[in-house]
Amino acid sequence: SLVVLFGATAGAYGAKLGSDERELILLVWQVVDLQNKKVGTLHKSLVKADNLDLSDQCREVSGLTPEGLGKAEPLDRVLQQFSQLVSSDLKVLGRSSYTLCSDGQLLIRQVLHPETSKKNFLLSDCFYSFYDLRKEFHTCYPSSAAVKDQTIKTMAEYLGLGTDEAEEDFGVWQVKTMVAIIFSMLSEGCNHVFTEPETVKHKYETGPCLLCLLFFFLCSSKSETVDSETVIRARGLPWQSSDQDIARFFKGLNIAKGGVALCLNSQGRRNGEALVRFVNSEQRDLALERHKHHMGSRYIEVYKATGEEFLKIAGGTSNEVAQFLSKENQVIIRMRGLPFTATQEDVLGFLGPECPVTGGKEGLLFVKYPDGRPTGDAFVLFSCEEYAQNALKKHKEILGKRYIELFRSTAAEVQQVLNRYMSTPLIPTLPTPIIPVIPPPYTIATGSVRDCVRLRGLPYTAGIDDILEFMGDATGDIKPHGVHMVLNQQGRPSGDAFIQMKSADKAFMVAQKCHKKMMKDRYVEVFQCSGEEMNFVLMGGTLNRSGLSPPPCKLPCLSPPAYAAFQTAAVIPAEAAALYQPQALLPSTRTPQASAAAPPTVTYYPAQAAQLYMNYTAYYPSPPVSPTTVGYIAAPPGAVAAAATAAHTPILPQPGALVRMQGLPYNTGMKEILSFFQGYQYAPDDYNGLIQLSDQARSVLQAPKEWVCL
Repeated sequence: SLVVLFGATAGAYGAKLGSDERELILLVWQVVDLQNKKVGTLHKSLVKADNLDLSDQCREVSGLTPEGLGKAEPLDRVLQQFSQLVSSDLKVLGRSSYTLCSDGQLLIRQVLHPETSKKNFLLSDCFYSFYDLRKEFHTCYPSSAAVKDQTIKTMAEYLGLGTDEAEEDFGVWQVKTMVAIIFSMLSEGCNHVFTEPETVKHKYETGPCLLCLLFFFLCSSKSETVDSETVIRARGLPWQSSDQDIARFFKGLNIAKGGVALCLNSQGRRNGEALVRFVNSEQRDLALERHKHHMGSRYIEVYKATGEEFLKIAGGTSNEVAQFLSKENQVIIRMRGLPFTATQEDVLGFLGPECPVTGGKEGLLFVKYPDGRPTGDAFVLFSCEEYAQNALKKHKEILGKRYIELFRSTAAEVQQVLNRYMSTPLIPTLPTPIIPVIPPPYTIATGSVRDCVRLRGLPYTAGIDDILEFMGDATGDIKPHGVHMVLNQQGRPSGDAFIQMKSADKAFMVAQKCHKKMMKDRYVEVFQCSGEEMNFVLMGGTLNRSGLSPPPCKLPCLSPPAYAAFQTAAVIPAEAAALYQPQALLPSTRTPQASAAAPPTVTYYPAQAAQLYMNYTAYYPSPPVSPTTVGYIAAPPGAVAAAATAAHTPILPQPGALVRMQGLPYNTGMKEILSFFQGYQYAPDDYNGLIQLSDQARSVLQAPKEWVCL
């Protein structure tokens, strides 16, 4: 038997049914005995939606009103009545089993399953298998229109069947017409047999993607393993969402086994995106219709993606990982923050007997760097949801002296984390030589004369040229090299800038004229201030209504002994200076036409410098600086070598001969650094003249060669 089913929502109708997340408001059905060609009673049931605001299309097509729907039963009650009435009709017809038959797949996949999932009640098993009348019709009549172009009306017209749209209620004529179409397909000329119903997966299957494992063993056939027409990218996911949450968002659609790949950022944390692979392109197209549907209070964006992108995230890494993920139907938990000395026994003891790990030690996978050092991450397998839930209750409990974070994970995340760490080089390669350039030391005023102005609230994209345009005619009253952009601790614009004017009167006039003037889409505040106040802020202090706060490097408790802002610096000869144009210090932020508006006689960047200073030290702690004071430019190919050849001056070693150290304690000295590199051979003697060192530093570098590194 078939149960012919038709439904409508409070929103879109036809090909867009379910695409707007509107609730079901109508169900109409009738039982059809295929063997005896009999029918049961036709039933029509209104459904009370939580939101009774009907769309104009719904009102026009269905004729339903909010008042009529307000008296109806909610969806869960209607579905109970559906099961009872179908069972009663089957008994009358002498039948016992049935399969649903609907006009297309939208009602089942895009309306019923997503709505019941959001309302947290289960559909009966009959809603997980159904016949798509459009596909069955096209199979029976191959010369008819394509499946995607079929409607109840076009199928009836193809068979020459009439439809009484005006005389019958909405929903009733559709079901009656569908029953007539089915009987035509069962006639002697066709003898159609309903044999292969559409299926909806009850549960998302976790585990490794089979095609990803195939890709691991057959790397050369990458383009042949994953169909790009089956993959989507979901964006805007809550960071704590798991693969099961994503599968629930796509409830009603069939996701391939292991087809949810959560994307991670550069720190190994989830970035709110996921790649999802479906069993076929039809399911993928239905998933794209859920663009901007909601997961909780967040809307999720859904876009097309490629199979190559999916493999990049979920592709295999090693036999160890493949073996770990080969166990079927396992729940994966990720542990983060483990002590580097933690062993398998420590982890098993931490989890305890209430959440046994599948296979004991074999169910643990520690994530390591290529040289074998632990990263503090591990993945654990559990055989059932109960054990996994017990493990998650230990989130942020203490192991050793550290709290451990536990999260749900996926096979794709295991692959991605392993890919990330195993591809990390042991010693990062040195990039193209970067030369810190310090122009000649132009003096910044430090007196109490209020001949400076402070700009606050600048757009973060604003550059020097934007400030000059903002100043207008007053640019002629700015001192040479008098524009100072304030950067934050990350080296990004802070929205503040200071400008040195030629006199206090000029500064006063600028503050009066430009205060709260618009720059791009923001208004900028302009205040008159002194050189001393400007200098404090440029060195890392703060200036507010409470007065001046000194920069961190001025505080006695933070000031380290024997640390200067700049030590003796090596010098690039004058011949090398010609290789670097002053315009390279800062990128242009305006068009040539806009730049031409500035007076050509005023110079705001250092003129052709006679010498460029190589600075090998840094502020302690690192303060915000002005781009007109310190800039960074990339050395053109061969530039450094050409300069050294011309002046016979020692130069930096080739890329790969230097290492950069980050994260040093603030009280680290040269001896501690050299001790850290004990066991490594230092550079040849002909590099001794690279840096002009003090006698004390040179005496340290003359220690035994077997443990000194440059």
